[in-house]
Amino acid sequence: MHRAVITGIGAVSPNGIGRERFWQATRAGVSGVRRISRFDPSGFAVQVAGEVPADFDEKKYVDPKDRPHVSRAVPLAAASVAEALTDARLDAGAMTRDELRGIGVIVGSGGGSQDFTEEQYRLFYTGHQKQCSVYTIPTSTIGTLASEVSMRFGFRGMSHIVSTGCTSSTDALGYAYRNIQTGVLKTIVAGGVDSPIAPLILRGFQLMRIMSTRWNHEPERASRPFSRDRDGFVIAEGAWFFVVEELEQARARGARIYGEIAGYGSTCEAYHRVRLEECGEEPARAMGMAMCEARIPPSAVQYINYHGTSTELNDRIETRAVKLAFDGHAYKLAGSSLKSLIGHPQGACGAAGVATTLLAMRDGFAPPTLNVDEPDPECDLDYLPGEGRPLEIEYAVANCIAFGSKNSALVLRKL
Repeated sequence: MHRAVITGIGAVSPNGIGRERFWQATRAGVSGVRRISRFDPSGFAVQVAGEVPADFDEKKYVDPKDRPHVSRAVPLAAASVAEALTDARLDAGAMTRDELRGIGVIVGSGGGSQDFTEEQYRLFYTGHQKQCSVYTIPTSTIGTLASEVSMRFGFRGMSHIVSTGCTSSTDALGYAYRNIQTGVLKTIVAGGVDSPIAPLILRGFQLMRIMSTRWNHEPERASRPFSRDRDGFVIAEGAWFFVVEELEQARARGARIYGEIAGYGSTCEAYHRVRLEECGEEPARAMGMAMCEARIPPSAVQYINYHGTSTELNDRIETRAVKLAFDGHAYKLAGSSLKSLIGHPQGACGAAGVATTLLAMRDGFAPPTLNVDEPDPECDLDYLPGEGRPLEIEYAVANCIAFGSKNSALVLRKL
């Protein structure tokens, strides 16, 4: 079996555009959550989100004439992929047709182009039918995101979308790992993107009463994973992509290697559309499967990147799942929730967590979880509250949980 390593990282995040800005803000505990600016949120109970900063220049990645025909996710993804390729020292523009056939694309996204579709409905039902895009149908199809990445960079290998809710980009990386393991391709651009900050989407989540409404006056305090007074998640957008390569190819070309994908596990509780089973057994089993594939005991893991959404149920059950998966070692594990800093970027969250974990491995520093002012008594593990700390990480787990009872986990190894 071939081994899969990551040689390039790209990030477009609410707390920083570009890999290093994202990482420096994350390790310093700088929040990217702010009052919504994309539309007037004053009529909503929820008024904060993790928006990519306003200085992100979409025009660098999408022609302004083409922008009405694509979703916000497209320029976010294009920027992240471009950075990951540069980081990996790969120039798609200089590649031959045959070389481009050897590069695949696997995109994870929960909502895909929901913001675009919502805008088309608004135009149609308010009497502005002539302003609707000629590409309404293909762009509204979630698979178009992978096509857009492939077309913009000329990649002619597989072009796949994975949409499994919040586990989408974790699964995308898992599938990239599997395809490299089995020799299907030697290079795959994989990761996640979502941009769900739109009125109808916000209203839909608000109806489920799972979003934070208590901190509109202090946005940076709204996302509070594992804290006793948490009141829901904060919606967010962003894109995090990677160049995933076969190990020997990466070594042969002298690529810098951030880490190896050493194991992947995925399970389903088959339980409920949005709720988790209280027992936490299936998330624990996904983590266990990933560690088993990596051929390591739980005691070998130094760090876990938590799903940590800041919802009352999720944080409690994830904590329970970690205790099941790691047994007594759970109390020795350092871990953090990136969502305390950026909010919840839906299907892109797993990729965001993987980027955080790889950069933590590189620098020997585990980032903090913000706003754990008073820990929930049932959330009693080491979440690095308030401040990160130096930590040498050889093995880490990136955990994700999704609507529909889905669970996915990756084991990352430092090489």
